[in-house]
Amino acid sequence: MEFNITSFSDLITDKLIFWAEELVRILPNIVIAAIILVVGFFIAKWIRNLSMKFITKMSNNITLNNLFGSIIYIIFLGIVIFTALSVLKLDKAVTTALAGAGILGLALAFAFQDIAANFMSGIFISFRKPIRVGDIVTIKDYMGKVVEVNLRDTVISTFGGQTVIIPNKDVFQNPIENYSYLQKRRFDLTVGVSYGEDLERVRAITMEAVKDIPEISSTLETTFFYEEFGDSSINFTIRMWIDTAEQLVYKKVGSEAIIRIKKAYDANNIMIPFPIRTLDFGIKGGEKLSEMDVNVISGKSLE
Repeated sequence: MEFNITSFSDLITDKLIFWAEELVRILPNIVIAAIILVVGFFIAKWIRNLSMKFITKMSNNITLNNLFGSIIYIIFLGIVIFTALSVLKLDKAVTTALAGAGILGLALAFAFQDIAANFMSGIFISFRKPIRVGDIVTIKDYMGKVVEVNLRDTVISTFGGQTVIIPNKDVFQNPIENYSYLQKRRFDLTVGVSYGEDLERVRAITMEAVKDIPEISSTLETTFFYEEFGDSSINFTIRMWIDTAEQLVYKKVGSEAIIRIKKAYDANNIMIPFPIRTLDFGIKGGEKLSEMDVNVISGKSLE
């Protein structure tokens, strides 16, 4: 079988002519698609800048704001590209590619579900703002000051000097004790006095002792309540409010209250009793140590 060069060249020529005719036929579509891409690019940038202004009013997290701005920009840019490809009759190929990318994204989501959960929790935390940088909080038995709130984790500096990194999933799903939310804290001090004391006198002396502590709130009332009849004392709780959440001030108020109450009780002969224990030496119980026979063996008798 002989190779026909003329037929081969005619075939190439026909193909080139066909491609040229197709190019001329779709040339208007190419121009329209190019215009859509250029105009759409500027519109996408304008929408991103507009959305950034709106998001910034809702969140102070710069990382999160930039992330949402980029997502909005990519979404609108994708719409522009898809529209341009539709003009060129290439939308079916793009649909197939997007379907494949969706399946791949689903597989990655299952593989990295913990990372995704922390990431989504970080987004919710940024918008709900249950905690802020500088707040004093307790999260999962860790108490300290919030140092960072990232998209994946929250960093707390404890009062013992440790830095604790807590995944945002745990922060979002567990109770949060935020002491800085109201900028007030209450110090509860429990004290016991002897059963022989005048309880009204004790209350008056105690309230007088703590009223001049500088850090105690001037707007919230300090309260005093007797709580129970204890084993060795009648116990009461005095509750003092502080107009700050800072741990150092909180501890200082408690320490100062103990010092002042002790001095006031010493000056007024009010007794804070030691725990009283009765030791029973009888085998059957009820026998006092003073009534028991005690045999003293001298050293000479042992020789």
